[in-house]
Amino acid sequence: MLRTHTCNDLTQKHLNKEVTLCGWVNSRRDHGGIIFIDLRDRYGLTQIVFDPEVDKKCHKDADKLRREDVIQVTGKVEERKKGMKNPKLATGDIEVFISKLMVLNQAESPPLEIDDYKLPNEATRLKYRYLDLRRPTMQNRIITRHKAAQAVREFLNENNFLEIETPLLLKHTPEGARDYIVPSRVHPGKVYSLPQSPQLYKQTLMIAGFDRYYQLPKCLRDEDLREDRQPEFTQIDIEMSFIEEEDIMQLCEGLIKHIWKKSINKNLTIPFLRMTYDEAIAKYGIDRPDMRFGLELVDVTKSCEDSDFKVFRDTVKNGGIVKCVNAQQSNLSRNQIDEYIAFAQHHGASGLAWMKVTEKGLESNIVKFFSDKIQKQLIKATAAKPGDILMFIADKPKKCNEILSKIRLKLGQDLKLIKDELKFVWVVDFPMFEWDDDAKKWNAMHHPFTSPKPEDVPYLIKNPERVKARAYDLVLNGTELGGGSIRINKSDVQNLVFQALAYAPEAVNAKFGFFLEALKYGTPPHGGLAFGLDRICALLCGFNDIREVIAFPKSKAAENPMDGSPSNWDEEYLKELHLELDAVAKKNVGL
Repeated sequence: MLRTHTCNDLTQKHLNKEVTLCGWVNSRRDHGGIIFIDLRDRYGLTQIVFDPEVDKKCHKDADKLRREDVIQVTGKVEERKKGMKNPKLATGDIEVFISKLMVLNQAESPPLEIDDYKLPNEATRLKYRYLDLRRPTMQNRIITRHKAAQAVREFLNENNFLEIETPLLLKHTPEGARDYIVPSRVHPGKVYSLPQSPQLYKQTLMIAGFDRYYQLPKCLRDEDLREDRQPEFTQIDIEMSFIEEEDIMQLCEGLIKHIWKKSINKNLTIPFLRMTYDEAIAKYGIDRPDMRFGLELVDVTKSCEDSDFKVFRDTVKNGGIVKCVNAQQSNLSRNQIDEYIAFAQHHGASGLAWMKVTEKGLESNIVKFFSDKIQKQLIKATAAKPGDILMFIADKPKKCNEILSKIRLKLGQDLKLIKDELKFVWVVDFPMFEWDDDAKKWNAMHHPFTSPKPEDVPYLIKNPERVKARAYDLVLNGTELGGGSIRINKSDVQNLVFQALAYAPEAVNAKFGFFLEALKYGTPPHGGLAFGLDRICALLCGFNDIREVIAFPKSKAAENPMDGSPSNWDEEYLKELHLELDAVAKKNVGL
């Protein structure tokens, strides 16, 4: 080994011992002819000292050292002088007086600072990701990710799960996003899909008799990106046989508790809160509610349908709803209210109605359209008090809830109501289907292999809107950590679901024929769940942007500025794959 210790090892118990360290020059200070250098590796920092009275040659050579040079040093450990100790460092009680220096590699001036005080812009960080990853904060984040992944394996191994890999090159099946495809050289004109998830394969493993499966697979989806999405991401994938919803939820609560304890030494209290999908939508307008503050939504449709306010009355008449959020004790100014109106319109609302609660009652330019009786009903329904501001959205149910959920969250942030705590909640009893108004058809809310509740099977074809799914999502502070379901294990039910989704029989056979065949041969009841490992790790580190816990993420344009991917392909290689780029691509890349 080139070193006897790392840069976080040395303490007073090593005094007067000769040690050898390796690392990067983090900082350099020249104090009256004595050179002090903070030597850095991934474990921490050690102060090393070049004193001409100890070794003149080392001192002279140290004068040439610059930031990020890679060096090996040997010297004696000594106690720092009184008043010079650094309690913030694990090695803050000692320093190493160097008698031997070897420069292992010189570094050019880095294009970004290797510290946490001068954060460069995103483009620079991604282009020079290998330097960005040297920063202590980034190294700690990657270490936290490592601890989380190890905690997953430790917990599931102890619970008798088997880690089994599933293929990366597979047959395309509809998963809800666009696939990345891989052309086959040996089968001209055919392609493999890269997995959006291992869904059918993990279910096939249940059919094969492996009753407890897990893996941490890479999943790939060609979709628009945002801070919590990447074209490739990592799942914690779990599947179990002979279980019901409560079994998988209890197991996953234990897993999440284990991850938080092992990764950041945080104790969680289980079981987590449970909430139905209908309750989540009613109170929070969204199926991943942030439970750290109140401001629950109130449906005031019944009161408003009899008002003289045409916007509300017409909305209700046309099948819409009117809902309200009470900005309690906010005393918002008119300018602030106007900002919320603009915010609502930005998110698709035609407008935002409001009323201010005073000692005398409700005030606004629309109050005159509401009778005293209706005003009293609104005050009672919203538990309004003087100083509150009532904000109303009137629209189709889905749109109304979506917009008002965003307003609620903005109020929570603006009014500083969001508590610094972890609020987990299971959302259960999802609808099986959701209506696609553009395509005029039903889509699976989760995926087409989710089991309907047994009592709802008779409604699959004639009344799909009535069908509830045996599905569940785990939400933390308004972020979905993952979701899953009890799966369909009978081919006749699976075919009914495909029929409800208006899948043509020939398409079903082409896409899922192998799986439907497998279902015929004794498929056990089974279910599972997939957590987003990247998302969990980001939340463990205290933020939402998953790129901060991925070693080499893509940009918002799905590019990697560091290696230049995606890149142009050689024309000869394209011929081997029997591919020809389209005319626009040819023009753009100059082929």
